Amino acid sequence: MLHPATLLAFALLEVTLCLVPGPAVLLTVSTALRRGPARGVAALTGIVAGNTLYFTLSALGVAALVLASYRVFAIVKWAGAAYLAFLGARALFARPHALGIDGGASPEPGAAGAAFASGFVTQVANPKAIVFFVAVLPQFVDPRGNLGLQMLVLAAISQAAEVAVLSGYIGAAAQLRRSGAAARASLWIERAGGAILLAIAARIAREPLGAP
Repeated sequence: MLHPATLLAFALLEVTLCLVPGPAVLLTVSTALRRGPARGVAALTGIVAGNTLYFTLSALGVAALVLASYRVFAIVKWAGAAYLAFLGARALFARPHALGIDGGASPEPGAAGAAFASGFVTQVANPKAIVFFVAVLPQFVDPRGNLGLQMLVLAAISQAAEVAVLSGYIGAAAQLRRSGAAARASLWIERAGGAILLAIAARIAREPLGAP
């Protein structure tokens, strides 16, 4: 079993990484501001699902193979960046009536699924995410111990940190969204969210493949 000091160090690292406003934080805050806290939670769930996938691949020893296969990961990376760019462009050029600002339209169908998908794609397509699982995560694993159990414990710590930190960001975004200023600026918040999505797509696209 992992030493308590190792678990504490991993937990502190995870909290620090989650607090830094990277793609996951930017996406979650943007979604919560534009669509409300429920959609922010959906995006968070997608991010956690992406992490779960990589923890599973790491436990199976497949993550390193994915990173080593330039072509496979390049496809994942560019497809993810293209999807996020599409969502960003659509939000950036949104019209007031499409947001229900002019006529109180009903909530967008499938919005929760789209938020989940954007979170999942953001995490899976981000080269820094898989580099973390290939280059950083093994530093906290004892090769003499039960690999599956260790991965399970580390995954639980990682996911708990991710959920706790991103939930805090969602709460802050919800407070801002409930303010009168946010309601009056809803169209500009939508467009700002679109710009953030485009920025995330560009950031993912320009990240080099492979471990540093």
